[in-house]
Amino acid sequence: MIKFAIILLYLFSIFFISIVFKKINQNSREFVRKIIHIGIGPLIPIAQFLRINQNSALIFTGIVSLVVLINYIYKLFPTIEDVERKSYGTIFYCLSLFILIWLFWDKDQNALIAGFFIMTFGDGLAGLIGKSFNSKIWIIFKQKKSLFGTLTMFLTSLIIICSIGYAQQNSLNLNYFAIALLATLLEQFSILGIDNFIVPISSALCFNFFVTN
Repeated sequence: MIKFAIILLYLFSIFFISIVFKKINQNSREFVRKIIHIGIGPLIPIAQFLRINQNSALIFTGIVSLVVLINYIYKLFPTIEDVERKSYGTIFYCLSLFILIWLFWDKDQNALIAGFFIMTFGDGLAGLIGKSFNSKIWIIFKQKKSLFGTLTMFLTSLIIICSIGYAQQNSLNLNYFAIALLATLLEQFSILGIDNFIVPISSALCFNFFVTN
């Protein structure tokens, strides 16, 4: 119980910070959402440090996913879904985490963290930087993408892959570059928030196949 109390305390702290920030700056709906998006990133390493087992992690993630789905329908906590476009990104976010835990929790924790961090930090920071600084913009499936946002996604993904890969193999190779590039290309297809599903799953699978094995 203490382990899950720590997890819940961390989650509530992230939501509390986002709510406070929204009160201070009511015009930054997307930024508030990204605080949650990025803030949840360390959750997996924390859970692994606490030695939470796979079944417990799946049950907990499943409950959170159900709560998120109910919230999407009834808007009980509007901060989570307060976004300027139609998106199922939060649902895909939870679904991808559930699948990553199912696939890699006991088999390849590095792949799990790599995929999840690319989604939380890479995609999250790309959204923030892309909206905060003016740069070349293009449209893919009615979704705006920017040069600075895309570069942020690639560089963040590359740093994540290189850091985890080097810690595992004590070496660097071109596979790290390829995985970061793939994640960046997939992030371009963000219609309805589908990137929150395809980016972490694909990145984790590639890390497992090209780095771990």
